[in-house]
Amino acid sequence: MKVCFIAHFAHGALTGDPSGHIGGVERQTALMSRWLADRGHDVSVCTWSEGGTEDELRDGIRIIKICRPDAGLPGIRFFHPRWTGLCAAMQRADAEVYYQNCAEATTGQVALWARNHRRRFVFSVASDPECDPALPIFNSLRERFFYRQGLKLAHGIITQTDQQRAMLKSGFGVEASTLPMPSDICVKGSAESIGRERDRKFRVLWIGRLMPVKRPEFLFEVARSLPAMHFDLIGGTDQDGEYSARVMDEGRQLPNITLHGRMDRSLALAYYRQCHVLCCTSSHEGFPNTFLEAFAHGMPVVSTVDPDGLLEKWNLGRHCESPGALIDSLQKLATDAAVTQASGNNAWNYYYQHHALPVAMPRFEQFLGERAGKS
Repeated sequence: MKVCFIAHFAHGALTGDPSGHIGGVERQTALMSRWLADRGHDVSVCTWSEGGTEDELRDGIRIIKICRPDAGLPGIRFFHPRWTGLCAAMQRADAEVYYQNCAEATTGQVALWARNHRRRFVFSVASDPECDPALPIFNSLRERFFYRQGLKLAHGIITQTDQQRAMLKSGFGVEASTLPMPSDICVKGSAESIGRERDRKFRVLWIGRLMPVKRPEFLFEVARSLPAMHFDLIGGTDQDGEYSARVMDEGRQLPNITLHGRMDRSLALAYYRQCHVLCCTSSHEGFPNTFLEAFAHGMPVVSTVDPDGLLEKWNLGRHCESPGALIDSLQKLATDAAVTQASGNNAWNYYYQHHALPVAMPRFEQFLGERAGKS
């Protein structure tokens, strides 16, 4: 089939250029597009004009440039060159099915173009607030309008969890399909062998951007109550420089926290082998890539969010609704190696049964193929 991904910030993830933004959505776009290209499909990705304005060919994938992120005049750049550039890029892709992940005005723009050109459009949900009919993630009526249009016109919608699927049905009246997100991590050894490699001193890993929704201050509260534990915090700053600076200053005052800052993913993965548990303090998430990275390394997760109740249902860690509950759960894991290892084993098995690339990607291939009329 001919499939096109719309992912404005994915250029760096596709080319290895570290200068641009590379988040979970961008890594997933690169992962999925490479897998499909290796399977013989005609794959293109529409991105911002980074690394030059000319289209590129990387790993069998056509990278089609939209425009520079800063191009155009304030007030009209939404229409030109951003929307006109997107339409031109989609036209050059000439795909049968167009795939876009993460709620934004672009969702509606892609859906409208696909309808007008008799192509198929698939939208993929990235987080729970995208399924909330109040749409708290948007600041303007324009964004809300275009996103709602995208949901209405999509030929297929993918959610990360059954909860998201139910929210879309009740809040927007649209049907969706739940597909486990794919991950390319394949760790040598076993959960038990990795467990034997970990540091003797109990270490807690926290990974994420330093932004209010991630609530790193919860981690600091936990660290103050558990001075015998060591906490590794990996994360770059967000757009709110004042908030990030305040978080960094507070973290530096705690002797049992190491602030690593932003780190290349290949380096960050090493900490999953050294630490004993992943801690998530977010107010909301979708299905975090950090969970998959932890599971692939046989690491349990202690978290304030629990997608579809999987942590509790599969015994992959602990769901905690407050810093106090986080403290209690971490103490339990730190003092009972058997419980920690059992949760790690369950996490390992869950990952390789549902999210590992050879298991998860054929489901996406089939879903896209059905929408493209190839199945």
